[in-house]
Amino acid sequence: MNHASRRPDPGNRCFSSPLIESVLAATKARIRDAELAWLFENCFPNTLDTTVQVGLLDGQSDTFVITGDIDAMWLRDSTAQVWPYVRYAGQDPALRNLLLGVIRRQAACVRLDPYANAFNRGPTGGHWASDKTAMRPELHERKWEVDSLCYVLRLAHGYWRATGDTGFVDAAWLESARTIIATFRDQQRFAGPGPYRFQRLTVHGTDTLPLGGVGYPVKPCGLIYSAFRPSDDACLLHFLVPSNFFAVTALRQLADLLDAASPPSRDLAREARAMATQVEAALAGHAVVTHARHGTMWAYETDGFGSHLLMDDANVPSLLALPYLGCFPADDARYQHTRAFVLSPDNPFYFKGTHGEGVGGPHVGMNMAWPMSIVMRALTSRDEAEIAACLAQLKRTHAGTGFMHEAFDVNDPAHFTRRWFAWANTLFGELIVTLADQAPGLLARKY
Repeated sequence: MNHASRRPDPGNRCFSSPLIESVLAATKARIRDAELAWLFENCFPNTLDTTVQVGLLDGQSDTFVITGDIDAMWLRDSTAQVWPYVRYAGQDPALRNLLLGVIRRQAACVRLDPYANAFNRGPTGGHWASDKTAMRPELHERKWEVDSLCYVLRLAHGYWRATGDTGFVDAAWLESARTIIATFRDQQRFAGPGPYRFQRLTVHGTDTLPLGGVGYPVKPCGLIYSAFRPSDDACLLHFLVPSNFFAVTALRQLADLLDAASPPSRDLAREARAMATQVEAALAGHAVVTHARHGTMWAYETDGFGSHLLMDDANVPSLLALPYLGCFPADDARYQHTRAFVLSPDNPFYFKGTHGEGVGGPHVGMNMAWPMSIVMRALTSRDEAEIAACLAQLKRTHAGTGFMHEAFDVNDPAHFTRRWFAWANTLFGELIVTLADQAPGLLARKY
């Protein structure tokens, strides 16, 4: 196989960081397997190479991040795409400025509409303008997903931890933080369904909400209602457990950041912590199930009435990814039971075929495993044999493209979706950089 770089020529890259280039070169030199090294070289800088648009808005840095082959910015994807670079922000002023631009752009998006999941760069309108919801031309899509707002908080907290900088916590950013908490509170639905409605004319049931766009009913119990999953597919039972765990963690991260800001916003921090405690208690009371083979574990969705959906989806937050997001340690007993379920045929969206295996989901159909789930399996494992198997599978299922994809057919990796999907690419890069730090011997093998 030709291992020539698949990166754009230097003059055609959206952004270049000498520090990231040095990390890329040093890490690549430690990878013995030539094809794995080539994948890392192509994937790790893919977000910076191809998806970021750095500029100024009102005299401050402003960064718009497209997902790849979809020319729009998702709150979730934009955080996940730049996340592997956050650890280096304190060492590279230009990279730091780029990340500040993402933080400010995300906060402005929240102020524009906290229920939207994806945004246009300006008031251009788009393909989903006819959706029956409070659509506006700045929005690419308006699917309410709890994790979208969690990712906004994750990036801000991660940037602060990497740099010590809280200067972005100004009046505008605080307004966004208050909006996030208020939206979460509205979607606990103690006072009714709140203002959000969504319907789409479609043949795909996963792309719209029933009952006049309100969605199926839930019994308020402290959990936060999510209309859609991080896959952008509609929930069946709308208390989405992984997203509620993510909200607990993100709210506590927000509180820590607000305490550190100058001046601190202690009232808002207390409110965030109180909500986190409430949601955490509701998870313990309503999201635990006992499986006949796997024991006590977490459901994927619940409704507060006592119904539970047992599955997992490849998109993050997922049950598999909860330790990666900082929700609890990977050796947590209940997580281990849940993980065993997720990675077994008992999960209806765990697919295994002649050429690969992994978690998928309804979004692109049956027998389509997501490389993201294989990366996440490795990132949440301390078993070197398991991690090595994940690396080997990622190597043999990229279909000669040199990049990760959204999903591939477990019986034919040449059948895949999304040739240019920056989140999956940089997540793979994050895995390799993480292994270089924590298990370098795995990079010294051939696969």
